Amino acid sequence: MSLDPVTALLDIGGKVIDRIWPDPTQAANAKLELFKLQQSGDLALIAGQMEINKVEAASASVFTSGWRPAIGWVCGAGFAVQFVIGPLGEWASALAGHPVKFPQMDTGTMMPLLFGMLGLGAYRTAEKIQGVTK
Repeated sequence: MSLDPVTALLDIGGKVIDRIWPDPTQAANAKLELFKLQQSGDLALIAGQMEINKVEAASASVFTSGWRPAIGWVCGAGFAVQFVIGPLGEWASALAGHPVKFPQMDTGTMMPLLFGMLGLGAYRTAEKIQGVTK
């Protein structure tokens, strides 16, 4: 494995691609896209951002290390209000004879962020189960 972060990221990306796409044609296409990212310089930006993320996560300050969990909690709370608490509250108020209409939130911005975070969480869980990281 290379000491250069970009090359190391490319090596890891190739190994991940081999595991995700067992079909050699699909794996070759995915590796070509990864190589294109490296050539365009985007891979270096991604590697740099990963280093920044590590430093932020290790910070003792809650305002530095806690912003990602805060976004997760806000998105989770918004999801719960929109799809669980709001409908149950409307149903309960209608049963009580005093129907209340909960306002609808614009979920078009929140959902991609929430699903992206859930996907990263699932990926991290899969890594732990496979023993890739500790």
